[in-house]
Amino acid sequence: MTDQNLAMQPGAIAVLLHDLRGGGAERVMLNLAKGMAAAGRKVTLVLVSAEGAYLDQIPSGIGVVNLAQASVFSAIPAIARYVKANKPSAILSALPHVNVAALLAKRLFRLNVRIVLTEHNQITLKASQASGLRRKLTFFLVKMLYRYADAVVAVSNGVAKDIEQYANLRRSSVHCIYNPSFSPSILEAAKERPEHPWFFDGGPDILLAAGRLHKQKAYDVLLRAIALARHHRDVRLLVIGEGEERASLEALRDELRLQNVVDFAGFSNNPYAVMANARLLVMSSSWEGLPTVLIEAMACDLPIVSTDCPSGPDEILARGTYGYLTPVGDAVALSNAILAALESPKRGGPERAKAFSVEEAVKRYLEVLDH
Repeated sequence: MTDQNLAMQPGAIAVLLHDLRGGGAERVMLNLAKGMAAAGRKVTLVLVSAEGAYLDQIPSGIGVVNLAQASVFSAIPAIARYVKANKPSAILSALPHVNVAALLAKRLFRLNVRIVLTEHNQITLKASQASGLRRKLTFFLVKMLYRYADAVVAVSNGVAKDIEQYANLRRSSVHCIYNPSFSPSILEAAKERPEHPWFFDGGPDILLAAGRLHKQKAYDVLLRAIALARHHRDVRLLVIGEGEERASLEALRDELRLQNVVDFAGFSNNPYAVMANARLLVMSSSWEGLPTVLIEAMACDLPIVSTDCPSGPDEILARGTYGYLTPVGDAVALSNAILAALESPKRGGPERAKAFSVEEAVKRYLEVLDH
């Protein structure tokens, strides 16, 4: 790791994040940082707090600066000091609260740096569910400040339309760039043996769900779908990911008498080994941006069932060509699709996944950053 006084050359890029916890947006930004560094750019991860499961996945060629702040808003002066001392040509930030902080730092401290924001989710839906003064203030500031960004990158066409309308942005300022999700390294990692004991006990089919244990993911609907599917076929569900909903989901699992067939296994350092050995990936989300997990599953040739939520699944799966799509919040439809996919899985995922390559995403991001 570098320290905060690391000198940066012109053309250098600072990737601004709150931390590197095990979320999808953080994984995407780390993939981008790796890709830009591989393309010969000087890249530094600037973290409000240097913590999280992905810290040990940062290669040696990427700098890391720890602002060591308790919150992203208290980090605004530190962001300004960093930019003035190191003079990156551009800041690439992710997630609304970090995006707002980057814009406030530039305006309040008159920073000479290009600001490119990334939007990874349906912000209208996120804002509608915001609770607490700080979160509500964040989404209010999105409407006030996003127009001052040099560019906004949305991870899908659905997200692009949503942020344009929510923040009243000019269409020319919003760029749709799919996540850098496919890499040959996924195929190499998929060759490893999964650690979970279910893969060695000769038991029923293993279905996989992956993502934060958050209301957005609608795991409660998935649990009810599994209970319904088990009336017709003996299946198990492995859920990898952590989050604040664990206790309530475990209680629902027990209520549905699924204790022995649903395992909340926590964060996985190598989800690809699990994907390569499971029978089916099931995503039950109420909304997304561009769910990377679907692309990664396709790369591992894992059949898919997903809700047709806004936005991303329809784009990734080409309107159901590469996987089953079901209505949001419908446990019966999800159960039926699970059974259908186990009997007649839709294939072609590995080739489709290559449309979401790291190289293509990095090329397009650098075009926006260097504009």
